[in-house]
Amino acid sequence: MLIGREAERQVIEQLIAGARVGAAGVLLITGEPGIGKTTLLDEAAALAGGLQVLRARGTEAERELPFAALLQLLRPVLAGLDRIPGPQRTALASALALGSGPEAASPADRFAVGAATLSLICRYAEDTPLALIIDDAHLLDRPSAEALLFAARRLVADPIVMLIAARVDEPHPFEADLPRLQLEGIGLEAARQVVQHLPSDLVEQLHQTVAGNPLALLELADDPARLHRMPPGVPFPVPAMLAEAFASRANRLSPDARTALLVAALDADLGAVSRVCAELGVDVAALEEGEAAGLIAIRDGEVQWRHPLVRSAIYTSADPAARRTAHRAVALATPDQDRRAWHLSEAVLGADDEVAAGLVLAAEHAAARGAHAVAATAYERAGRLSQGLPDRAVRLVAAGEAAWSAGLAERAEALLDDALILQPPLPVRIRAQEIRGDIEVKCGSPRRARDILVAAAAESTDPVVATGLLADAVAACFRLCDAAGALEVAYDLDSLLPAVDRPGPRIIGMLASGVAKVLAGSGGTDQIRAAIALAPSDELDRDRRRQVWMVLAALFLRETGTGRALLQQAMLERREQVALGTLPGLLFVLARDDATTDRWPDAETSYDEGIRLSRETGQTTELAMNLAGLAWLMSHQGRPECQELAVESLRICAEHEIRLGTVWSLFALGDLELGRGDPAAALPQYERLVDVLAEYGLKDPDLSPAPELVEVYLRLGRSGDAKRVVSEHSALAEAKGQPWSLARAARARGVAGESESDFALALGWHEETLDAFELARTRLAYGAWLRRGRRRVDARTQLRLAVEGFDALGALGWADQAAAELKATGETARRRVPSTADDLTPQERQIAVLLADGNSIREAAARLFLSPKTVEYHLRKVYAKLGIHSRTELSEHLGP
Repeated sequence: MLIGREAERQVIEQLIAGARVGAAGVLLITGEPGIGKTTLLDEAAALAGGLQVLRARGTEAERELPFAALLQLLRPVLAGLDRIPGPQRTALASALALGSGPEAASPADRFAVGAATLSLICRYAEDTPLALIIDDAHLLDRPSAEALLFAARRLVADPIVMLIAARVDEPHPFEADLPRLQLEGIGLEAARQVVQHLPSDLVEQLHQTVAGNPLALLELADDPARLHRMPPGVPFPVPAMLAEAFASRANRLSPDARTALLVAALDADLGAVSRVCAELGVDVAALEEGEAAGLIAIRDGEVQWRHPLVRSAIYTSADPAARRTAHRAVALATPDQDRRAWHLSEAVLGADDEVAAGLVLAAEHAAARGAHAVAATAYERAGRLSQGLPDRAVRLVAAGEAAWSAGLAERAEALLDDALILQPPLPVRIRAQEIRGDIEVKCGSPRRARDILVAAAAESTDPVVATGLLADAVAACFRLCDAAGALEVAYDLDSLLPAVDRPGPRIIGMLASGVAKVLAGSGGTDQIRAAIALAPSDELDRDRRRQVWMVLAALFLRETGTGRALLQQAMLERREQVALGTLPGLLFVLARDDATTDRWPDAETSYDEGIRLSRETGQTTELAMNLAGLAWLMSHQGRPECQELAVESLRICAEHEIRLGTVWSLFALGDLELGRGDPAAALPQYERLVDVLAEYGLKDPDLSPAPELVEVYLRLGRSGDAKRVVSEHSALAEAKGQPWSLARAARARGVAGESESDFALALGWHEETLDAFELARTRLAYGAWLRRGRRRVDARTQLRLAVEGFDALGALGWADQAAAELKATGETARRRVPSTADDLTPQERQIAVLLADGNSIREAAARLFLSPKTVEYHLRKVYAKLGIHSRTELSEHLGP
């Protein structure tokens, strides 16, 4: 019977009721030990009539077993595994070690397992509403917890309720951002019901002492004398008191009973406990003493603890030698070699190479299943148990790499630092530095990444390895805006490439070298084109971390055709492979490309998803870049959100030296003011940006606000400054020789000069790019120039097109400026009527576009890491906003 939890019960009843009608609910229930979390979950299960209930409980014994909790939870629904998308089915089968076929043997991506978990439970819930109840979540193995958190964050319109209970102040992934219910102690009247046999004044004293903790009330009620041994007025640490009470109760049992309980604390399976007890010469029947003492219950062939604190108290109060003996006996009795390795590691004193080797195998098995956090722990423990320093270093590097694959950047860095102190062999040292560089690029400082990677490449004796390291160094220089450093790296790459005969690394080296030269204003475009033209490489396809170069380098060309096709193909492949961890960077590149065309809604959608996934995966650099990119896009639309995005990006960029994000954020702030028609407010942002570019030695004209500065200077009457900027910028654009740069430079010359031919030249260059915004800017500038020259008829043609172009993009501030110029010629602009499609959120538009392109609900859900019901939920909102009722109408509405 649930006592004193009426409000909490009502919250859970509402969530369950919502699940019955298709509204998903997620709740994290937290509180101290004994506060009643498990009792509340039991009540939830009783309330969930008509729902299929799936339960799992974390335990210390299985905390390092890959996906143990996830298998426990999902076992009843695994028959439906063949109903989810193939890549997700493969990932989940591998993670849960199901079967022995090729699918089960495939390595699992940690995010793919989360996506598969979401798909499986949502698919099952289509038949019957589902209640997922997870107790002691702070004890779940981390891979299981991450998969469940991934699913929990995406439950919106599914008939599913997920209830998770975890101990307060214990670290676990669920504490991130889930709705939370904090359990406090029960009230005094409820306490009187719990311990009815005690006098009222004693109950009141007990209640005050333990702050209404129900389990503590019951324990102290059995030993009221303990109350008199406590210092008056001093808060009592309830968990410590409970542990002491349980240990005291266990210590009153016979030696055989304590040994049997200790074995049960290591393995709850009654058959295993019986075998180990026999090996130790103990009668397993001694467990009956523990049952009689209220410490355990034996049900369904399993030893069930009254409370996790009981198990912990039994284990920690045992003599260390007795614990090691029990671990060794359990290890010898278990047929699972990975479990054996973990138990043996607790049984040895000092280094032991044989045990360490067993842990390495356990780590490899865990990594193959996508349980990288478990693998990191196994590798680390293997390293600590290794006698030889080289073996220790190798295993600590492997631990660091596994920790980084699990998204645990700080732990990875600490492990790699420990390995490097041991002065490992050169290949191991180089690998450690490569991982450190990748961590710094994504989560730390691009400057540190550059220095680490360049130094490692200088040490390396393998041209292929050195090429990869230097390519990563260019990526760091790109984010750091270190043009000079990038150019030095490019020359190093060029000297290495003749010795690189493998196609994948060779393509990467050529692309990185070309990009570095473009950044420094030293050519590079021909090298990028030559690399893109090379035949596809299977080796490159397998290198998910570095194949981003194929899309990033294509963007530097700003050309139609090849670059855009590569972007679309790469994104499709990653959606199919569910490689969520690689998406934030690729989404940024895709968005940046769309933002320089007429596909602004798609750009906003990609930036928005990139920001969400960057936050979820902890990729600080990609978060800053996506924020800056979205700020730049919104600045052209005159949207005030631009400032908030730019400020957040600038803060992150300042903390982590992500200078490229600083550049784009400043560009956005300047463009916002210029689009509002306020050149005086735009000027300080642009001039600050010019100073930043000069400080960093960046000479790529595509990053320069020179064409905008020319307009600002002229509007403020500073024609001399305008002409100086035009001259400097034109030289850089001519050196780069790309249509986008040349078009902007020609426009700037036209605005500052008296030659109409510059505007004609700019329009010609624009025909070789897809940037509708820049084309409209040139038409506006050209039309204004013609109007000032009293050529009103000619001006109207350009200004009309400018208004249409800006309106089509949603750049309303710029459209207003063009319309005002057109009105000054004597003509009133015909303005575009805003479309209802403009009211769609980025996620709604993303879903609408996928469905309009012919994807099914399930295909769209798989690509977006959502449930089908959530896609249907957003589709209904799309239909309502657009006033349509069918996919055919949707395609027509979103068509070109």
